[in-house]
Amino acid sequence: MSDKTAAIPRHVAIIMDGNNRWARKRLMPGVAGHKAGVDAVKAAIEVCAEEGVEVLTLFAFSSENWRRPEDEVGALMDLFLGALRREVRRLRENDIRLRIIGDRSRFAPDLRNAMDAAETLTAECSRLTLVIAANYGGQWDIAQASRQLAFRVADGTLEAGSITEADLQSCLSTADWPLPDLCIRTGGEHRISNFLLWQLAYAELYFSDLYWPDFKHDALREALADFARRQRRFGKTSEQIHGAQT
Repeated sequence: MSDKTAAIPRHVAIIMDGNNRWARKRLMPGVAGHKAGVDAVKAAIEVCAEEGVEVLTLFAFSSENWRRPEDEVGALMDLFLGALRREVRRLRENDIRLRIIGDRSRFAPDLRNAMDAAETLTAECSRLTLVIAANYGGQWDIAQASRQLAFRVADGTLEAGSITEADLQSCLSTADWPLPDLCIRTGGEHRISNFLLWQLAYAELYFSDLYWPDFKHDALREALADFARRQRRFGKTSEQIHGAQT
C-alpha cells in the first residue's frame, strides 16, 4: 500500500450542520439553507469519489429532528424526496451506490418507495458507496442490534455468554462497510449528536466553523489533508507505530 493510499480514509462520515444558521445570516427561511446544502452534498460526493474514498456517510436527518417545527420537517421531507427522484440517475451514471440507514417506519409511503427504488437502481455501482442516515440515531442503532442478538439467543442460535463486540457490530446498520476513519462536523459545534456512536470509537474527529452550505470542495480536501497528517495509534504508542512502519 502506497503512502498516498494509506493516507486516504476508507470511510468518511459527515455531520452536516449549520444550514439554518447559514439561512438566518442571510435573512432567509431555514429551508433555504437546506436547499443550499444540496450543493455541498454534491461537492462531498465529487471529492470523495475523486480521492478514492470507499464510503461516504452523511447525517441527513436524526431521530431527534422530528422535534423541529412541523413546516421545516415537511420541507425537509419534500427536499429529500425531490433529491432522490432527481439525482438517482446521476448517481448511477457516476457509478455511485446509494444506501439509506435508519428507521424508515415514520416516513411517508411515497418517500419509502423512492428510497427503495433509488437503492435498487444503484445496487450494482461500485466506485463509491453513499450512505444517507435518515431518521437515524446511534442509540437506536445499538438498540436494534441488541434486539437482533436477543432474538438469536431466544431461538437458541446464539449463547448469551458468548456474545462479543464483533457480534454486535455485525448487527449494526453499517455492518456492510468499514468503520469510519474520519468524522467531520461543520457549523462550529464540537459534539457528535448521537451519530454512529459505536462506529466512531476510533475515528479521527474534524470540526469546521464553516456552515454546511459553505463546506465545498476545498474545505473537504483540507479535512482530508488534515487526516493524512495525523497518526492513528488505536491504543498503541507512537514508538510501536513507528516500529511497525520501518
